[in-house]
Amino acid sequence: MDGIRSDLREFWRRLRAPPDALMLEVGAGGELLVAKLRAVLAFVLLLLPLASIAADEYTPTEGLAGIIGVILTVLAAQLILMLARQKRRFRWLPWLSTSYDITLTSLVLGMLAFGSFAGALNSMVVWAFYLIAIGMTALRNDGRLTLYAGALAMFQYGALAVLLFSLATTPDQLASADYGTAHVSNVLQRLLLIAVTTVMMAAVVYRMQRLVELSGTDGLTGLPNRTLLTYRFPALADAAGEAGMSLSVALIDLDYFRRINDELGHTAGDSALRHVVDVLRSGLEEKDWLVRLGGEEFALVLRQPVGRAWERLETLRRSVAASPFVHEPGEAPIRMTFSGGISSWPQDGTELAQLLRRADLRLRQAKMTGRNRVVARES
Repeated sequence: MDGIRSDLREFWRRLRAPPDALMLEVGAGGELLVAKLRAVLAFVLLLLPLASIAADEYTPTEGLAGIIGVILTVLAAQLILMLARQKRRFRWLPWLSTSYDITLTSLVLGMLAFGSFAGALNSMVVWAFYLIAIGMTALRNDGRLTLYAGALAMFQYGALAVLLFSLATTPDQLASADYGTAHVSNVLQRLLLIAVTTVMMAAVVYRMQRLVELSGTDGLTGLPNRTLLTYRFPALADAAGEAGMSLSVALIDLDYFRRINDELGHTAGDSALRHVVDVLRSGLEEKDWLVRLGGEEFALVLRQPVGRAWERLETLRRSVAASPFVHEPGEAPIRMTFSGGISSWPQDGTELAQLLRRADLRLRQAKMTGRNRVVARES
């Protein structure tokens, strides 16, 4: 039981936590996908009320409600798609589009109420779009959004039900030949179904977050890995370009690190890596990006020109050199140093692979000229 409670607390904590950079990036792609699906679905839905009207399956009020709802959906879907194409520019867009999906469903149900209270409460075709809207939030990779969608759907549908039951003066107003009779028990069952769907989608988001975390994070140090850097760098470069700033990419390679593995073992080597990472992290600024590429090699992305980046990396180099690693109490401290090479975006290249190659050339120069130094220009 303690394990289950612990898992549930972790589940709840992660759902309420703001997504990190990788989740936001994946969520931005999900928002664009949802916007495209919404746009396609809106045009398909336009055919439904027209076909029903042609077949005399809708009353004039129902047909008008359906047409107005779909037209609003088409127009709004195109606007949201236009905004979603500008990835992550509008951080509020997922919340707005989710609110729109839920509220439009409630609006169409409310319009059905003008023809039949039972239609507004029992229309499965329209009501099902609450579940669709909640399901689509899973593509945004933000648990808070899924919980918000579920809560908003329950509130709006519950409020509509309370209003219509209070307005109904006779049982006949809650009955319909097409939709049956609206009962409080039916409403409660649908509210429960919305809640269950919300929990299921939240579990999907939680699982996706864990999978993305594992694929983009180095298990030993907790740093982003090469996969995440490759995925994230284009967005970093675009943001720097829009702000009129430079980017510098530094490669860091620990000097003589294999000696620690050979002499003290891989467990000590892992501890030494974590020690260096802690020292490096203590000298980072908010927008710096430290990545473990593999082994004893790291990359550091700085939103600064190459000159300032060289000064920053020199400061980090001195900090690491001044912070020896002690594997066990009483053992002699081991001096750790690194060599570094820096390349500059866009001067040295616009693609990550180009920048890493140029930084690697300068790193090799630092190694060949004595190690424990940083090179930003070929000599």
